[in-house]
Amino acid sequence: MKKISIILASLAAVAVLTITTSCNDEWKEEQYAHYISFKAPLDANGVSPIYVPFTRKAEDGSPLYSSDANGGLGVTDYLLPVLVSGTTNSDANLNVHIGISDTLNILNYERFQHSEEIYYKNLADYKNASGQAFCTYPETIEIKEGESKALLKLKFDLNGLDLAEKWILPLTIVDNNGAYGYRAHPRKHYAKALLRIYPFNKYSGEYSATTQQMALEGTTVNPGGLTSRAYVVDENTVFFYAGNNIDELRNDRHLYKVFARFEPTETNPNAGEVHLWAENPDLHFTTDTSKPAQFLISEQQDDVQPYLVHRYLTISGIDYKFDDYTAIEGKPRTYRVSGSLTMERQINTQIPDEDQAIQW
Repeated sequence: MKKISIILASLAAVAVLTITTSCNDEWKEEQYAHYISFKAPLDANGVSPIYVPFTRKAEDGSPLYSSDANGGLGVTDYLLPVLVSGTTNSDANLNVHIGISDTLNILNYERFQHSEEIYYKNLADYKNASGQAFCTYPETIEIKEGESKALLKLKFDLNGLDLAEKWILPLTIVDNNGAYGYRAHPRKHYAKALLRIYPFNKYSGEYSATTQQMALEGTTVNPGGLTSRAYVVDENTVFFYAGNNIDELRNDRHLYKVFARFEPTETNPNAGEVHLWAENPDLHFTTDTSKPAQFLISEQQDDVQPYLVHRYLTISGIDYKFDDYTAIEGKPRTYRVSGSLTMERQINTQIPDEDQAIQW
């Protein structure tokens, strides 16, 4: 009986060792396929927002691409991760081919039906005044053997890009049915990136407009809208849409741009004047140029997370008039806009890259 017990115990030990060894061997093997995909998660609108500084700058504050046109002003870049899926790293060098996706037209129709004025526009289809593409990138990128990621460098020249349009760069992984030695990820959206471009400067972004008021001329002042977005024009200039009731979903939004140029004082780069104007003569835009609006930037350390800084930009003394001449055909209405706007940025001081440090 004792011998039988010893034999059974030995067999059990061998079985456990075999199972354990088998599990370990399986774990060493690839559990999934080595598919190629982008890291570009979608937001509620079905696109991937990316934030890029209007001018990419070196550590000393000078434009990184100073040898480019305009001394590098308006030239920036973005690093888009390209990933190899799986539980093990690639066992060979992979030359991944990048192309333009054909899904933007589908997205536009699904989102906006026949309202083509508010469609997203394909950035790859447009060139600047010099005939150059607004974005360039390599057609192939290498993921080295033993690695699971590479960074696709997208280089943007934003000079002349009208942000009244909603720009998308639609990219896709091209695998030529496996002929390139890899396969694009088959799961929906993984092998495509619909990048919504949001350039920013020191003054652009989403402002709270609860203290900005708009009133039909001759009537009582009514509270304004909740927010107002400022879009980049150049390093020191942004544009808003006039008033508080026009946004990027209005078909004729490009007619209602109000420009704001920020001019810091000689002694304080975080305070100064804001000069407002409009280029569309049909707006009949007026403001008291002798009393320009003022801006002030202040910072406050977070009470709970000391590495987090809250940066506030307030524009005060806003006061202008404009005509809304398209809402009711043939009957322009004059509005007065007054008050202030405030923008907050939360900045993680532990992250050196500006576009990554700002918590968008």
